[in-house]
Amino acid sequence: MKSIWNGTVSFGLVSIPIKMYSASEGRTLDLDMLDKHDHARIRYKRVNENTGKEVAYKDIVKGYKKDDAYVILEKEDFENANLKKSKTIDIEEFVEETEVADMLFKNPYYLEPQKEGGKAYNLLRDALKKTGKLGVATFVMRQKENLSLIGVYKNVIVLHVIRFAEEIRDTKEIKIPKSKTSEKEISMAESLIENYTAKFEFEKYKDVYNEQLLKTIESKSSGKKVKVEKVESEPTAAKDLMAKLKASLEKRKKMAS
Repeated sequence: MKSIWNGTVSFGLVSIPIKMYSASEGRTLDLDMLDKHDHARIRYKRVNENTGKEVAYKDIVKGYKKDDAYVILEKEDFENANLKKSKTIDIEEFVEETEVADMLFKNPYYLEPQKEGGKAYNLLRDALKKTGKLGVATFVMRQKENLSLIGVYKNVIVLHVIRFAEEIRDTKEIKIPKSKTSEKEISMAESLIENYTAKFEFEKYKDVYNEQLLKTIESKSSGKKVKVEKVESEPTAAKDLMAKLKASLEKRKKMAS
């Protein structure tokens, strides 16, 4: 793996030099965009809007439009805007794991100690594991400030980039119907949930879509007709809700027996 960010994790006066690695990887197939007429590949070019000529990547700079002109920003300008945050993941406080909403999480990254940072790294890891808490930290990567949570996964310190409050849309725009549920229906739903409850083992969940898409590609390349299974799903009417819950519970019990 190639590190994507090098710097320091700090909590209190303790500093830990680290390397950051992406902890996840994409699972999509590498598909090219083609012209439907002759199947030639589509290429994108960086073009000067005034001359229409292609611009080499080395000649491209970033700028911020102010009034009628651009202020050109160099690489150093991004770092110097906040040199500390460009080099340091500063843990500002610790929170309980249960206080963090799942929808805040975006991307996970592994942190690895650099030379002379091993003991301090292990100290932070062991303390996080024992307390069950997460460190809240901010840092800058790729010219963007990130809010993050620092925890432990399989004996490795993991940094989770999470969303800022302003990135979460207001739930008021979501329309929820005002229909009442009975205590009997809730009790039945609770029983169904309990019967479906198991220890979470994410290794047993596989990405089958890519595998199925490859089968479709193989079939088309050999001239075979692709078999498609029809999937029909009807919304459960309010009057049928209790019957569906009972049938689901009975089906689950038979599967478990």
